[in-house]
Amino acid sequence: MIQQWDEILRMIATIKLKEVTASDLFRRLNSYSKQHALYRALKAFGQIPKSLFILQVIDDPVLRQAIEKQMDRIEHVHRFTRAVSVGNPREFLQAEKEDQEMAEACKRLIKNCIICWNYLYLSQKLEEITDTESREALLDAVAHGSTVAWQHLNLLGEYDFSAEKLRDSVGIRLPKLGG
Repeated sequence: MIQQWDEILRMIATIKLKEVTASDLFRRLNSYSKQHALYRALKAFGQIPKSLFILQVIDDPVLRQAIEKQMDRIEHVHRFTRAVSVGNPREFLQAEKEDQEMAEACKRLIKNCIICWNYLYLSQKLEEITDTESREALLDAVAHGSTVAWQHLNLLGEYDFSAEKLRDSVGIRLPKLGG
């Protein structure tokens, strides 16, 4: 890496001076052999911050717990996506790209509707609670939990969208807009 230091600095200066875009420079670098000296030097240089971060995670239990908590949240969202998807969510049943994009957009719409309903429901519950202690407990649960919840929904049920059935059975009021 030391032998390539001047080349690394030249590459950084080229990007900083905007003589070439970083994406063009890296595209060119990726076209080289993996054995190219500059490629290997940059790869080795990139391992320095990675190693420092790993050591920091090992030494800092608070950071480690924060990372684990975030990873749990991400996994929870992945479980949500799998729950909303019928069949195998990792495989496309549609052959055409446009149909695949439509299917993904529909899944996203369903997930967003569920999250929106959860927010509306929780907002209304917060509004209805008059006891300060209960209100604080619910706020704390929301702050430490997630609105990405679906266990209260029947995702594989039979859906009736007739006018008679479209009534709100829970009593969610429309939010007050404006002031």
